[in-house]
Order: sequence, then structure tokens, then C-alpha cells
Amino acid sequence: MELQIKVPGKAKASGSVEVSDAIFAREYNEGLIHQVVTSVMTNQRQGTKAQKNRSAVSGGGAKPWRQKGTGRARAGTTRSPIWRKGGVTFAAKPRKFDNKINKKMYRGAMQSILAELVRQERLVVVEDFTVAEAKTKLAAAALKSLELENVLIVTEAIDMNLFMAARNIPRVSVATVDDIDPVSLIAHENVLMTVAAVKKLEENLG
Repeated sequence: MELQIKVPGKAKASGSVEVSDAIFAREYNEGLIHQVVTSVMTNQRQGTKAQKNRSAVSGGGAKPWRQKGTGRARAGTTRSPIWRKGGVTFAAKPRKFDNKINKKMYRGAMQSILAELVRQERLVVVEDFTVAEAKTKLAAAALKSLELENVLIVTEAIDMNLFMAARNIPRVSVATVDDIDPVSLIAHENVLMTVAAVKKLEENLG
């Protein structure tokens, strides 16, 4: 199949780029996408939260007062969860949230998302997308010429000028082909790719 190459500020396409039907025309698989997206998001969780239970809190070795005769409730330690400076009842402990995804499933989800972006005309391909300086107004003007607002810009390699220029624009992200994943692709309304990025992505998912 062919993807039309858009030109900033012009309604007509300047040409097209030939891409693989297996990647950009794959059937939509909602179940697979959901499974992979939730797995990717789960794997991003750090799981480093830690709290102390009553046995881990320092102090509290002595009984605060005698068992009977004080008129107060019985207490065996000042580190009970109901006491100030006491331990936490169900204390959180460091844990791993790793959820393995095999390569075939991951590639399938990426292909399915890309194909759906093409069908919905949310994937925009340009010959090149750069800015002369790291200035926000330059990146904003370039996106405005393409009538794009909420967009993920995907390039073949790191472009620091573009990254610095676009980082302060709301709902706009910049990433290389190697950095994108199913979550980043569905996080924006549109995806803007250069021709070089499309070719490299095709190689990665082929």
C-alpha cells in the first residue's frame, strides 16, 4: 500500500511512500492491543513503595502502663497502628509488577495500532520535519501549517533542536522510532512521522 506524503501549508500531497500491507494494513485486534498496552503500563510501575509495620518501627518495647487499674484501655506497645508514630496496619512492601510480553504479541499490537491510525487518517507522513533553532514558536508554526495540535512526532534519530522546541507545546511529544511503544502511539490524536522514520519502523516490525 501507499501512504501520502503531506507538505506543510499545502492541501495536496507531494507524493507517496510504499509500505508493507502486513504492517500498515493489518486487521484491528482490540483484545491484543488491550493486553499489550496494559502490560506495558504495568511494567512501567516501579514498585518501590515501602512502609513499616509494627514490628519494623523502632521503640515500643516497654508496656506503656500496667494492664489493670488505670481506667484506660489495655495497651502492650506504643507502636500499635492506632498510636501516633505506630506502624502501618497493612504496610506496603517493595514488589515487582513485571508482566512479560513476547515479541510476536508486541509486534502484532504495534502493527494493529499503526494500521488503525492509517484507516482513521490519523497518521501523517512528511518528507522531513526539522526546525532551524530550538525555539518553540518555530515548532508551533510548523505544526500549525500541518493543522496538527495533539500529536506525537516520530523521527528516525534524535533531533535536539526539535525536541527542545516542542517540549513546551501542550499535547505535543517528540520521540525516535526506537523509543515509541503502543502506549505512546495511542496517547495522542495524531502521529506525525518522517519518511525515514516510516522506513525504519517498517524494518523494526517486519
